[in-house]
Amino acid sequence: MGQSFLDNSLWRNVYCFLAGDSTDCATRNYSDGVLPAGMEWLAFLIAAVVVIALVINGVLGGVIVLIWGERRLFGRFQSRTGPNRWGPWGTLTSVADAIKTMFKEDVVPADADRILFNLAPVLIAAPALLVFAVIPFGIGTYVADLNVGILFVMAVTSLTTLSVLTAAWSSANRIAILSALRSVALLISYEIPMALALVGVIMLAGSMSLGGIIEAQSVPFIIVQPLAIFVFFLAAMAEMARAPFDLTEAESELAAGYLNDYASMKFGLFFLAEFMAELSTSAIVTTLFLGGWKGWEPIPSHFWFAAKLVLVLFVIIWFRMTLPRLRVDQVLKLAWKGLFELTMINIIVTAVLIAIWPEPTTSRLWIMAAINWPVAIISIWAVSKLLGTTQYENPVPDPSSPVYPVATSAIPASAVFSGDVVVGPTGMDGGD
Repeated sequence: MGQSFLDNSLWRNVYCFLAGDSTDCATRNYSDGVLPAGMEWLAFLIAAVVVIALVINGVLGGVIVLIWGERRLFGRFQSRTGPNRWGPWGTLTSVADAIKTMFKEDVVPADADRILFNLAPVLIAAPALLVFAVIPFGIGTYVADLNVGILFVMAVTSLTTLSVLTAAWSSANRIAILSALRSVALLISYEIPMALALVGVIMLAGSMSLGGIIEAQSVPFIIVQPLAIFVFFLAAMAEMARAPFDLTEAESELAAGYLNDYASMKFGLFFLAEFMAELSTSAIVTTLFLGGWKGWEPIPSHFWFAAKLVLVLFVIIWFRMTLPRLRVDQVLKLAWKGLFELTMINIIVTAVLIAIWPEPTTSRLWIMAAINWPVAIISIWAVSKLLGTTQYENPVPDPSSPVYPVATSAIPASAVFSGDVVVGPTGMDGGD
């Protein structure tokens, strides 16, 4: 067991409980372990299984709570009651949904590619879980601290594009394929500004390790990098296909979108992946921009991380319930003609500031924040003007356009057909 593992409280507590008499654990004041000497390899395997199970079950439990909390908030936002039938305050609603989903009939279209059709739900759920492997939940509490943690997160989350396309193509459904093509256009478009928004964070921290970025935040990067958090948040909402970017599941146009033919637990996995993506996005925002687990002692670091995570989740839900759905051309225009340019401005300004102060201290970070906020406000205002809709003043109606009755107005004589009409058995015109 290496020192990097022993510095991780999750790994250390499980491993040294099993192999406490090993040399590495003995130096950290652990007594005899459960397993005899020479079985350290078995202790390592058991510790790996336990840590992975803790994280996976913790995320799944968080999803259940998130679904309940989101529905309760929806009820508040829309002046509705919200779920209140199953359990006190509706706390068992998510459990009831899970049971209902498990017992639904699993239907596979006759023309579907069965292998890809069954593989797609797994492909879309796995990346959302893998993200949590590099998230520091507290001091010394993580699965792995990669020195390229940000790169790992961006690489893993990009697999969603492949999963969506696989799900639609394998179902052999035209509506699903149309939804997938719109989704792929959206996902690819917003992956670029999302990645570029993190360049300023990496330059300030001098590291791509998520733990290193948290340590570098003597001032939270949400204060120092306002343009970065603005672009990253909007791009993350688009990547999750949440309103106002939910073009892939536009019910009025595409029914359930790319997962239109999925039922039972296959549909449940897509549903699960959506909420896991919401959790992982909140965890990433908390880590990169809110200082992660940093807070005031003696309150545990895990509490600070959880509190910030819940705050970001609330903002995401509030954002979804506030804004209407955008058209596909508006979504793509925002990505390429708005957010992309904002990331370029942020990178240039941050690079200049880093050239002036290569190793920024806390006071210098505050000076950077004082410079970046006016730049962010002016840049967002300028881009909003460029992307804004044309203002039409005093429109003049076309005199040649037909006049239609409104409310109780009488039908004009010009709109009445006075010729002979032959009505067929279906009530339609039966003429040639």
